[in-house]
Amino acid sequence: MTELDAIFAALADPTRRMILAMLLEDDMAVTDVAAPFEMSLAAISKHLAVLARAGLITQEQRGRLRWCKLEPDALRGASVWMQGFGQFEPVHLEAFERFLASELSSADTSG
Repeated sequence: MTELDAIFAALADPTRRMILAMLLEDDMAVTDVAAPFEMSLAAISKHLAVLARAGLITQEQRGRLRWCKLEPDALRGASVWMQGFGQFEPVHLEAFERFLASELSSADTSG
């Protein structure tokens, strides 16, 4: 799987997009990432692993907790690829933040 494939595969899942929206606010412990979801910690860890393999997040051990951090520059490759079609504007972090926030709020109202 290419880097671009990994990014688009990671973004295809609504749970992973919601996780990215949460991480826009600040770094979070894995347990805090898992809290709003009705799924096991193991399932959330699998989602986080997909995001990490795509380079969209990094994880680090801090004491006894594992922390997740958004890596917004990872979207640059996908943005450049989409611009090749001439129909897409460059991905700006502010626009991506608005998109993820709308995803999160629509999930809150539908769930």
